[in-house]
Amino acid sequence: MPMPWFLLSLALGRSPVVLSLERLEGLQDAARCSPGLSCHLWDGDVVCLPGSIVSAPGPVLVPTSLQTELVRRCYQETDCDLCVRVAVHLAVHGHWEKPEDEEKLGRAADPEPEEPRNASLQAQVVLSFQAYPTARCVLLEVQVPAALVQPGQSVGSVVFDCFEAALGTEVQIWSYTQPRYQKELNLTRQLPALPWLSVTADGDNVHLVLDVSEEQSFGLSLYWNQVQGPVKPWWHRNLTGPQTIPLNQTDIVPCLCIQAWPLEPDSVRTSICPFTEDPRAHRNLWRAARLQLLPPRGWRLDAPCSLHAQATLCWQAPSRGPCQPLVPPLPRENVTVNMALEFPLLKGHPNLCVQVSSWEKMQLQLQECLWADSLGPLKDDMLLVEAGGPQDNRSFCALEPSGCTPLLSRASTRAARLGEQLLQDLHSGQCLQLWDDDLGALWACPMDKYIHQRWVLVWLACLLFAAALFLLFLLKKDHVKAAATGRAALLLYSADDAGFERLVGALASALCQVPLRVAVDLWSRRELSAQGPLAWFHAQRRRTVQEGGLVVLIFSPGAVALCHEWLQDAGPAPGAHGPHDAFAASLSCVLPDFLQGRAPGRYVGAYFDGLLHADAVPALFRAVPVFSLPSQLPAFLGSLQGPRGPRPGRLGERAEQVARALQPALDSCLRTPGTAGMGRGMGPEAGDRT
Repeated sequence: MPMPWFLLSLALGRSPVVLSLERLEGLQDAARCSPGLSCHLWDGDVVCLPGSIVSAPGPVLVPTSLQTELVRRCYQETDCDLCVRVAVHLAVHGHWEKPEDEEKLGRAADPEPEEPRNASLQAQVVLSFQAYPTARCVLLEVQVPAALVQPGQSVGSVVFDCFEAALGTEVQIWSYTQPRYQKELNLTRQLPALPWLSVTADGDNVHLVLDVSEEQSFGLSLYWNQVQGPVKPWWHRNLTGPQTIPLNQTDIVPCLCIQAWPLEPDSVRTSICPFTEDPRAHRNLWRAARLQLLPPRGWRLDAPCSLHAQATLCWQAPSRGPCQPLVPPLPRENVTVNMALEFPLLKGHPNLCVQVSSWEKMQLQLQECLWADSLGPLKDDMLLVEAGGPQDNRSFCALEPSGCTPLLSRASTRAARLGEQLLQDLHSGQCLQLWDDDLGALWACPMDKYIHQRWVLVWLACLLFAAALFLLFLLKKDHVKAAATGRAALLLYSADDAGFERLVGALASALCQVPLRVAVDLWSRRELSAQGPLAWFHAQRRRTVQEGGLVVLIFSPGAVALCHEWLQDAGPAPGAHGPHDAFAASLSCVLPDFLQGRAPGRYVGAYFDGLLHADAVPALFRAVPVFSLPSQLPAFLGSLQGPRGPRPGRLGERAEQVARALQPALDSCLRTPGTAGMGRGMGPEAGDRT
């Protein structure tokens, strides 16, 4: 039953015309003749042997022309293939020869010779078909009745159904008779291609372009055309109209094929494989190939396509150098993908690996130490290669990066130095035999004991070096600890009121984050009560000076007043200040340092913006740097941290952190009635009376 087939219509022209192809049912080939002839198709294909041309004994049937037609051969309801129908036109060649007696005597021939002239003709016609990769030959027997036997006249044709082929292929057809009375007929046809299906590439972007009309619906499938097993599509879509489908560049392999068919009953599926010669596809194939472990000593190379490759075992040393092929003595084997393989080993070893190399370049493409998971990590064993020969004439060499070094040689390699010991280990049964045949044997000899002897002195040196480092660490421990916690700073202030004490406490806490090791009487009330302010100050001052720190004199209106009392009256009246006022007690020690010139490098001064004027600080104490806080915080922090302080950018960040911590407490002091005025009232006339 004829059925529209839109794939051929698109292949034969850009306009979507419809071409009807006859449908053939079943798998069997068939032959039929034109009326009046009888024909028979031999079962199975025959061998194509045209032979030499012979003379015709009389009228014979010969093929005169060939004609082809495309049909569909359908195996199931919706599974059809393209098929080429061939029609062979036949004619009678030659004529009956007159008997020699009749020619000599000039009389009519005997009636008996007239019988062959009215006999039927029979011929064996051969059809030879080639369309890569298919080649077939079939034999047709044709009989012509006597009534149709007229020399030089056509008698009809015989039709053969059919030779399968694919769109886009070139087919060649020959026809001749057995025996052959003339040169065989030859017909070459190019079946329609698929101009509507193309693959475009722009860099790494690959697209499948289908140029069909909008009303056409078709199925599209991508699959790997593997040698073994049925076709298994891994991408399938039903589409309508023109399409541009992006392809993943990594999915392009040589055996990637594209199959298309109309979404109609009894449609023919057409396939193309456009990447068979694409170098990028071959590179992707090697990247996609994987070696898989098959215990105990088997392996398999999984790949979407067949690989033209060879595999061999190699020996991988723990040094992670190149894996050394064991060829010879072991042979190379051709690789069949997706099939379990096994090397003829007696024992497995974790250092034995598989190399898979391309036939074309013979460069290492894949390598896996397949049995490392089951046999453990790589071992520092020496592989001995035993060459074949008489029992007393066997030779041994050790496989090393430089090659196979003969044992007992004078080479400077490790195997040559340990040659005698390795032979003793081999003869005493300490080596593991991995492979053995008439060509030789492979032995894996442990090297652990030799490595231990070699590394004893190295380990001893390492232990001595570690002990020296530990002693150096102990010596530097105190210095490192001090560096990690920061420089020491002792804060001295006068407790004018509760708000000012909170401000000093905020400054001390912020300085601890710089980091500095801060000491302040606010955090040592219990020690002050137990020791007394003077004893506490002496102990803190001595520790700070010994550690290279600084004593910070924080000036306030109350502190300035106390300094004036000491400078004018040689000290305040006993009991004039609280029991915890360390500032008042410290002046008896601080003033001598300033008077005797020992203050620079040990002391710095500071006062808070808005609470005290700079000129209010007594002149005696200006022998050391005096900083206004928080306006001069970067310089203040730089003086406290010393020359090993952070870089300027980092110092500025820390100054901003301290300023943010001080500002709330400073604002609280400035809002307290009368507090701000204290700073403004302590002018130059009140600040320097010495």
